[in-house]
Amino acid sequence: MLATIPSPTEGVLWLGPIPLRGYALCILAGVVVATIIAGRRLEARGYARDAAVGVVLWIVPFGIVGGRLYHVITTPQPYFGENGNPVDALKVWQGGLGIWGAVALGALGAWIGARREGVPFAVLADAIAPGLPLAQAIGRFGNYFNNELYGRRTDVPWALEIHQWDSGAGKAVVDSTGQPVVLGTFHPTFLYEALWCLLIAFVIWRISDSGRLRRGQAFGLYVMLYPMGRIIVELMRSDFANRILGLRVNVWVSILVFLLGLGIFLARRKADPDVRLARAGDDSDRGADHGVSTASSDTSETATSDEATATTNDSTD
Repeated sequence: MLATIPSPTEGVLWLGPIPLRGYALCILAGVVVATIIAGRRLEARGYARDAAVGVVLWIVPFGIVGGRLYHVITTPQPYFGENGNPVDALKVWQGGLGIWGAVALGALGAWIGARREGVPFAVLADAIAPGLPLAQAIGRFGNYFNNELYGRRTDVPWALEIHQWDSGAGKAVVDSTGQPVVLGTFHPTFLYEALWCLLIAFVIWRISDSGRLRRGQAFGLYVMLYPMGRIIVELMRSDFANRILGLRVNVWVSILVFLLGLGIFLARRKADPDVRLARAGDDSDRGADHGVSTASSDTSETATSDEATATTNDSTD
């Protein structure tokens, strides 16, 4: 049994002159997995699977820009403070993508992509909902490769060994003997958050495919659940962070995002009181978007075909 979890001493693998950064590879892997899941869920609801690829091509650049802006705005000291270097704000590969900025600006990219692909935004948001936390779980291992996002010192059996890190070189600092400098063992908060994201993905997948949610509620559920775990992780972290009234900025943002998610969840139920999120293989979601509601099984058994047709044509979403 391991006494601690070892951390990489290098976060970059070189293929000749080409650097393969662990942080970037984890983000990319998360994007690929989320795209596959979204495509399958769109197809199950009557839309083209390839539409997910078209939308993601908008989400990714918007999300990266938004995530970086949020990080730089909430932690400006390394870039604009004393001895800071503004150029470093552009070095995304060194870490520092704020999830809140990524989701906010990524949502704008998703809206643009959804319009171009002809997919209703609420349907797209629900299709993405379970894949998004799964992508975050995978992406969090990028922090592992950068020896970052760890908590307070601890000696628990799953403690994470952290090295003194040279972010510019993408590797651990070494001492006079050539050995990596170890700072100590800490709570692996990146792993805690990854596990929480996996749980969120499972919960959303199970509930959304049960047919009990209205359109848009699956995404609202994600926006509610993620901040709950993030608050706990933030309170465990020991790295520098700007604070408001004694709490890290991300704690306050998490509280606001939770309230936003709750508002989305309740608003979508009120907006679509009779339209449930389609199960896999059911095209009722698409029918609802074209102003057609599905008649209940009891009605279809008793009504004549002409009456059922008239009823369907007169229904609105």
